[in-house]
Amino acid sequence: MIEFREVSKRHGDTLVLDRVSLRIASGETVVVCGPSGSGKSTLLRTINRLEPINSGSILLEGQDIHGPSLGLDALRARVGFVFQGFNLFPHLTALQNCMLAPMHVLGLAPDAARARAMELLARMGLADRAAAWPAQLSGGQQQRVAIARALAMQPAVLLLDEPTSALDPEMVSEVLLVIRDLAHQGMTLVCVTHELGFAREVADRVVLIDAGRVVEVAPAASFFDHPAEERTRQFLAKLRSPFAQPTALEPAALHAKIS
Repeated sequence: MIEFREVSKRHGDTLVLDRVSLRIASGETVVVCGPSGSGKSTLLRTINRLEPINSGSILLEGQDIHGPSLGLDALRARVGFVFQGFNLFPHLTALQNCMLAPMHVLGLAPDAARARAMELLARMGLADRAAAWPAQLSGGQQQRVAIARALAMQPAVLLLDEPTSALDPEMVSEVLLVIRDLAHQGMTLVCVTHELGFAREVADRVVLIDAGRVVEVAPAASFFDHPAEERTRQFLAKLRSPFAQPTALEPAALHAKIS
């Protein structure tokens, strides 16, 4: 579904992505991890043109994402994005946040947009919070509204950029459970996260990026139990430090799986 072909990206003189090649299949859940500043969020943002690329190409179902033939609205209707900071419109209710893009981008009638939004909010366990303003919602609730808003466009793929990093620890599980359910339902997901217990539980494959390069791509079990690359072993060893904090679906149990 998504294919990176020798993609490079610079911020000034800094090479952020260095000749990245990667394929993500339809229905696959891929977790991208790596140290801070490794380029993983930039990788994600190039998929829906929040970041331009300097060379190479990215294909979505065979179509060049950064080519002139694919308009931005058409691309973002097919590629949903969930930000770490929620990015809900503060002057709109949860329901209105979920209705806006389907009406203005897809041309959905208000009644149809409302029905779709209410269905998704119910799926997120938030039907009773549809009339709430973002400021009246907890962080976990806001992030679930943000996921519902992205799904309201019925995208082919959903991108999640560290979706739990802005949450208090007790709110992390409720968001990860929603993402896990989407994965089990066959949604194509690409998730940048530090929640590696969650990655092991849910991901089909895990990608390690360091200094803008893909270091290793492997099925989750192989990645954690038998990493092929020394850099991967070093990365995981740091996460096994006794100072690392367990945060995931069932915090202690999933953290223990990494150890």
